Amino acid sequence: MVNNNWNHEKASSLPKGVEELVYRSNLIGSDRAVCNWGGGNTSMKTMEKDFRGQDIEVMWVKGSGSDLATMKSHNFTGLKLEDIRPLVERNEMSDEEMVSYLSHCMIDSKHPRASIETLLHAFLPYKHVDHTHPDAIISLCCADNGKQLAEEIFGNRFVWVPYIRPGFTLSKMIAEGVKNNPHAELVLMEKHGLVTWGETSEESYAKTIEVINEAEQFIHTRINVETLFGGQKYESLTNEEANRILAKVLPIIRGAVSEEKKMLLTYDCGGDVLQFVNSHKASELSQVGAACPDHLVHTKRVPLYINWDPQTKDVEALVASVKEGISSYKAEYKEYFERNKHEGDKMFESAPRVILIPGIGMVNTGKDAANSRVSGALYHRAIAVMKGATTLGNFVSLSENESYNVEYWPLELYKLSLAPAEAEFSRKVAFITGGAGGIGSATARRLVSEGAHVVLADLNLEGAEKVAAEINETYGAGRAIAVKMDVTKEEQVQAAFDHSALTFGGIDTIVNNAGLATSSPIDETTLQEWNLNMNVLGTGYFLVAREAFKQMKQQGMGGNMVFVGSKNSVYAGKNAAAYSSVKALETHLARCIASEGGEYGIRVNSVLPDAVLQGSAIWGSSWREERAAAYGIHPDQLEEHYRKRTTLLVNIYPVDIAETIAFFASSKSAKTTGCMVTVDGGVPAAFTR
Repeated sequence: MVNNNWNHEKASSLPKGVEELVYRSNLIGSDRAVCNWGGGNTSMKTMEKDFRGQDIEVMWVKGSGSDLATMKSHNFTGLKLEDIRPLVERNEMSDEEMVSYLSHCMIDSKHPRASIETLLHAFLPYKHVDHTHPDAIISLCCADNGKQLAEEIFGNRFVWVPYIRPGFTLSKMIAEGVKNNPHAELVLMEKHGLVTWGETSEESYAKTIEVINEAEQFIHTRINVETLFGGQKYESLTNEEANRILAKVLPIIRGAVSEEKKMLLTYDCGGDVLQFVNSHKASELSQVGAACPDHLVHTKRVPLYINWDPQTKDVEALVASVKEGISSYKAEYKEYFERNKHEGDKMFESAPRVILIPGIGMVNTGKDAANSRVSGALYHRAIAVMKGATTLGNFVSLSENESYNVEYWPLELYKLSLAPAEAEFSRKVAFITGGAGGIGSATARRLVSEGAHVVLADLNLEGAEKVAAEINETYGAGRAIAVKMDVTKEEQVQAAFDHSALTFGGIDTIVNNAGLATSSPIDETTLQEWNLNMNVLGTGYFLVAREAFKQMKQQGMGGNMVFVGSKNSVYAGKNAAAYSSVKALETHLARCIASEGGEYGIRVNSVLPDAVLQGSAIWGSSWREERAAAYGIHPDQLEEHYRKRTTLLVNIYPVDIAETIAFFASSKSAKTTGCMVTVDGGVPAAFTR
């Protein structure tokens, strides 16, 4: 059952007008069992003053491309009702004509384009109208006997409208149906959703919740858990088993779905998902079609169901099924496109957005983690609808051709055009060691600013989490994650890459940046000091690069590695034999991996900074005092000493290094590998040669 969350105190404190509509819309959208992500629309009719100071009746309606749960007043469009109402007398109106006409009815040209279903709201003679996609209602509307069952639930209080795509004709059918039924309290749209209304915002919202719960209660009393979806066929794997298998399989899935455009993956093992994928009828039901037209753009018409017996725990068999399944799915999608395309249509990527794996759950794909999660959220709704529809009767969906027409509908494509343009690092994942430090955090911010998702690996988990939180606050939830990792511990490095695979599907770039530094004359350098440098800066860089290389090969999409070396990689620093030696090892290791990685499209380059004091934990240690002593100066004079010894007379900052790392990670250096670039202000002793 869904809750009525109306808060009288909060609602009464709102200013009259659009803010009332914002409050109601946010309440409706906050429960995805009531309204899909990005779907549904709400409206209210008010009296406003126009630019002449004269009273006019205005309808405020959801703007295209927004989401009810989060939209604000600026996401609504105001339209002059006296210009719209006469349209109900027309016999027909094309989508293009409707959109053009409504653009002239706007009270402010800066408002967003009005919802596709604006006329639905305008033609109904009520002050407040809500159109939603509740699971219980769509279950009824997607059951082959839905209309008959609706009579049992609602008697003569409903209007049933056969399926037709949103637009002028549907809006007129709804208006006429309501007009012809004096008892009408709601409209049921076949294979689509619900329309309710009220004289006040609260009344409209309450009616929506009341109607949904009537249908919910009707379905609930008929559900038999034992026979749901044909009953249980498979047992779920334990979380530990599922994660172990997925860490191996997800990079392979990511590579297979990314042949046309790179995709990120997310994984979902919710109870409803497992109940469905483990059932006898999942393979059949999942191929019937989308549960709601609003799903199609994000989930495609059907998901990919993987035929695999989880009880075998056979990873190789799963990999084979995944590869074969994705290949077949893409071929079938291309055939579907060819059968139904219109002149000028351009095919979306053919890979599945939803992949169902028995015993494990659901894998979703998208251009970023947020879109991948949207696909998953919508398939949760599809499962709920199938659960209800199969309890009531047989689950039915749109025809193939109508599904195509919705998926490639110009008005839906317009919504997609509102998304921000993709940037250099869109669709890419960067794994950064030393992510809490100055260079690591600056690099993370630089890459995320152009679309990347980042994994911040650091011994200092609290510091990495702080950087990740700042990034997510600025760029959106899920763009950065933090993981605790000691680069010298093989099992921790492997676990961190597994975690990256489970979170995003894999990686595209690594930045080998974790570091430390010590300074001692050679005759005072202990074996412990030598081993510390070698373990962190040598073995650590090797372990991270090796695991990245494995995952990049699994994905089969190439990749980038950027090693953060040092001026000392090419210059023998005084009193720093251990540090300088291992820094030289790092850059040579990078070149060795570059020579092996070329055939797989894996590029490896090195950035050689010098004296990056800002934000560095190294310079907060004894290294500052040790280096100052080596130069015979006071520690407070170190920054100025470093500046004066550069040809350009500059200090070097983390953002300077981040910029060069971004260059090596970008398409601008697509034909460069095995290269070293100094970012040191020009220290002649360290000029490469």
